[in-house]
Amino acid sequence: MFESVQTLIDEHRAVQEELSDPAVHADASRAKRVNRRYAELSRIVAAYDAWRESEEDLAAARELAKEDAAFAEEVPALEQRLADTQEKLRRLLIPRDPDDARDVILEIKAGEGGAESALFAADLLRMYLQYAASRGWKTELLERNESDLGGYKDVQIAIKGSSTDPAQGVWAHLKYEGGVHRVQRVPATESQGRIHTSTTGVLVFPEVDEPEEVQIDPNDLKIDVFRSSGPGGQSVNTTDSAVRITHVPSGIVVSMQNEKSQLQNREAGMRVLRARLLAKQQEERDAAASDARRSQIRGMDRSERIRTYNFPENRIADHRTGYKAYNLDQVMDGALGPLVDSAIAADEEAQLAAVGSEG
Repeated sequence: MFESVQTLIDEHRAVQEELSDPAVHADASRAKRVNRRYAELSRIVAAYDAWRESEEDLAAARELAKEDAAFAEEVPALEQRLADTQEKLRRLLIPRDPDDARDVILEIKAGEGGAESALFAADLLRMYLQYAASRGWKTELLERNESDLGGYKDVQIAIKGSSTDPAQGVWAHLKYEGGVHRVQRVPATESQGRIHTSTTGVLVFPEVDEPEEVQIDPNDLKIDVFRSSGPGGQSVNTTDSAVRITHVPSGIVVSMQNEKSQLQNREAGMRVLRARLLAKQQEERDAAASDARRSQIRGMDRSERIRTYNFPENRIADHRTGYKAYNLDQVMDGALGPLVDSAIAADEEAQLAAVGSEG
């Protein structure tokens, strides 16, 4: 795996020179791509330098220990530092998901459990908004379909990051959230105090950086307009501002009614449509490729139950990684970091194991 480092160091130098070219910054899309690659390569170069420095320090300590026993005492710590820097470099050399730096569109849909599922959808929305805020990400409500009791039958948000480093990207952290989230608690509507189990679905799509990335033929679109409606179906608007966009070739349907302007709803709908089409194209490419880059723990089976939120026990459990903790109250307040980290680590372990088996 380390044989490729020199090639990456050379690329890092070339990208650094490219960034000094004013023509690069005159093209916003190109500048974004180059900055992302530079940030990714910079992490690898820094890890490589730390590894080589650790090697040199250990070799020097071993040599000096032959004449001075005091240096021998430093050897175990230096050996551990060398192992740590080598492991960090190995992980950074895992082929990165090219979408990691992208922003995302996240959709939460009520599932089994009726009103309780819709209420939990609102809780999950708050959890993701709090987590995004803790990372300095910006959020935008794109669409919401409220339930009668104040929850959401369906809600969509866009989450935008600010870092050029793919490792800090929104998609790099939230791509593992897609799947079925199961909640166990006593519903507010339950007078007998019985624990109910319900489910809520989460879909996560990498957002298209530039509209040109996904070509959409206007002739492939069927666009309908209608009046917005609220809980119970009552009309909340006197004009036909809501928009339903159907992409005929793929069968993907997107409806938007959050904004009062038909134009704004149409623009939001096209953002979601492009994100879904991008995800569909990537799924098809991955399915056709024998060496698919698809995450080892982030399957595309959207019916997969990935996590359980047990309120009576204050317990959160991720069924893919084995992570379990008794701080559900904190997680629901946005402390999602350890769960995300466990998914990233499990994915890296799976990929390292795959590389080892191939070798």
